[in-house]
Amino acid sequence: MSIVAQAPVMNALERFHACMRYDAVDRVPNHEVGVWAQTRERWRSEGMAVDDMHWDWFVGDPYWDMDPREYIPVRFDMIPAFEEKVVERDGDTEIIQDAAGRLRRALVSGAQDGMRASMDEYMRFPVQTLQDFRELKQRFRPSSSSRFPPYWRETHLEGWRRRRHPLVLGPNCSTLGFYWRAREWMGTEGVSYAWYDEPELMHEMMEFVADFTVETARPILDEVAPDYVFINEDLSMKTGPLLSPDMYRTFILPHMKRLVRFLKERGVSWVVVDTDGNCELVLPLFLEAGVDAVWPIERAAEMDPLALRRKFGRDLRLWGGVDKRELARGPSAIDAHLRTLRPLVEEGGFIPTVDHLVPPDVSLADFRHYMDRKRRLLRGEPF
Repeated sequence: MSIVAQAPVMNALERFHACMRYDAVDRVPNHEVGVWAQTRERWRSEGMAVDDMHWDWFVGDPYWDMDPREYIPVRFDMIPAFEEKVVERDGDTEIIQDAAGRLRRALVSGAQDGMRASMDEYMRFPVQTLQDFRELKQRFRPSSSSRFPPYWRETHLEGWRRRRHPLVLGPNCSTLGFYWRAREWMGTEGVSYAWYDEPELMHEMMEFVADFTVETARPILDEVAPDYVFINEDLSMKTGPLLSPDMYRTFILPHMKRLVRFLKERGVSWVVVDTDGNCELVLPLFLEAGVDAVWPIERAAEMDPLALRRKFGRDLRLWGGVDKRELARGPSAIDAHLRTLRPLVEEGGFIPTVDHLVPPDVSLADFRHYMDRKRRLLRGEPF
């Protein structure tokens, strides 16, 4: 039986929780994550005025009929950040030190609104040794007043408590996870060796990530219970995780359990993990830690949401799963692809979105077609 029923009209908050509980809804929530800066430029050239939509889709967008969500602006990044500066220029590339203390070689051409058209080459990271990490930790003091909006109790708290839409801890995708932090501090190669060569460092690092996240979130969670927390944990590549399940269990799982337990004891309803690539091997560990949902279910990495539901059941809610590559293939391909997702939409516990940012090979006309067909899908209507 489909959860999409002749239910009374719901607000965004009621609709979200009903979908996550597999209860009847008036329609499934309509969420998306965003677009490349280069995609925005293409769409402008194809006739979309800048004022036609809010580019921050996370707060909801009436142009696309998307449900609103509100993010509590807590900063989980380093304070103070490293100085951002250009160290060297050579032709069409430049070497920069970024705010995270990394040295990167970047392609200058093709950048748009701060978004580069290709991945940078990462040359150096701030943590090489245990001592480096202990020095870096000084930039992650939970008590820093600038982590929170000024006078947030007076200016924000009452609105958060009276909300009619989902409230999320942290600004857009900023509650960074364990592997993500380690990779940011050490790089993929450095982390891959450190699990074996520097176990003391990695145990201390994972413990610190949990402690820091808990203590930074505590003042907010003592006053209001967000509806969900979104933890960024990009720990997978196209063919599988970048660390083994055994390594995850040894180094990360105890602290992930502790973090999730803290969040739920403070009233957070759902914990969602963002991890690109193919994370199927570690999904059982996410569930063991108390995670409720995973996003974006990247189709190019052979992540099939229907197969995941069959394997993991209703304990694992699924967000994403719309293959961005299909959007560039035109209306017929879009229709056929969305129809394959109808069983999950009808079952519940599934919020279909593009499996990350919309790339610039998707035309405005095709994206409009996608959003039109998706709206029908979310309402249980045929197309």
